[in-house]
Amino acid sequence: MNFIVGLTGGIGSGKSTVAELFSRRGAALVDTDAIAHELTAPQGVAMPPIVAAFGDAVRRADGGLDRIAMRRLVFADPSAKAVLEAILHPLIRQQSAARCAAAVAPYVLLVVPLLIESTGYRRRTDRVLVVDCDEDVQIARVMARSQLAAEEVRAIMATQASRAERRAAADDLVLNDGELAALTPQVDHLHRKYLELASSQLHAGR
Repeated sequence: MNFIVGLTGGIGSGKSTVAELFSRRGAALVDTDAIAHELTAPQGVAMPPIVAAFGDAVRRADGGLDRIAMRRLVFADPSAKAVLEAILHPLIRQQSAARCAAAVAPYVLLVVPLLIESTGYRRRTDRVLVVDCDEDVQIARVMARSQLAAEEVRAIMATQASRAERRAAADDLVLNDGELAALTPQVDHLHRKYLELASSQLHAGR
């Protein structure tokens, strides 16, 4: 069994940036958001059932998912979220489990935005790493990269675990309030720690 670190954090916390730093140091990266994008890309296997459930309004001209239209639909109709999750989540779990099992690396970084909210994913991880930042920073980052207004970002945040809940569930924290340079020493320290833990697990399993 591979040693698996579950990486999570609120929207706009900088999960992808932190994950990339770990990847550069040799960790295998399994990103459930990236898998979801693959599934909902043009010709993605999730697109036919999504269009059958929601219609052409959530499909872009190229055949991929219009994520902004889908997000607004989900917030307008809570039942739509359950339908979308019933389509996507089993496919994402299947794909992520297969990629974790097949990874050839000292350890696996499994990136799951809603890890704290999902007992299934938490059971699959050996450590929980939370990328943490101030909530105002989260809102500013999401607004800068999307067409969402501040109140829409806050509405998304309200559906996720709170900052306090994530911190309470964390085995490890990366603080990402400021400059990129501040991440390097934190990631270096945790990378060494995970190498040691993965090695210990490997030797214990022999």
